[in-house]
Amino acid sequence: MSTPIAAGAASPFACWRADHAGLRVPDFAAAVAWYCGTLDFRLLASLPLGEKTLAFLAPAADESFRIELIAGPGCSPRPPFEQLPDTHAQGGWHHLCFRVDDVDVAVAALRCRDVRIVSAPREVAALGVKFAFIADPWGNLLELMQPLA
Repeated sequence: MSTPIAAGAASPFACWRADHAGLRVPDFAAAVAWYCGTLDFRLLASLPLGEKTLAFLAPAADESFRIELIAGPGCSPRPPFEQLPDTHAQGGWHHLCFRVDDVDVAVAALRCRDVRIVSAPREVAALGVKFAFIADPWGNLLELMQPLA
């Protein structure tokens, strides 16, 4: 087991910063419509790649992180998750997390837009956060997280 490196310590990876996460979806137009129309993301760029289309989406007011959509045929569906514990059996990346000012306000706005809430807001004092999970129409999980004061 390696020793954790302190923040700012010399490391060959010290320059690494999160840029984007790739998200596989079956239908480009439907995914752009949902992310942009429902979550107010912005379509920054798109380009064809054979039978597929690549696109970069960014949250309404964030330039530091993007979702790269990889859309088109050949996408296997994810299982439908009704509750958060159901999601823990699926291997690979579990979710994307977005920090929000107020989880309750965000979830209320999402409910008005008919977004599927997989886990209602809950506090985890030991971690100092309040969180909720939602799912896009293809079963991809998004976490909304609010640091507790």
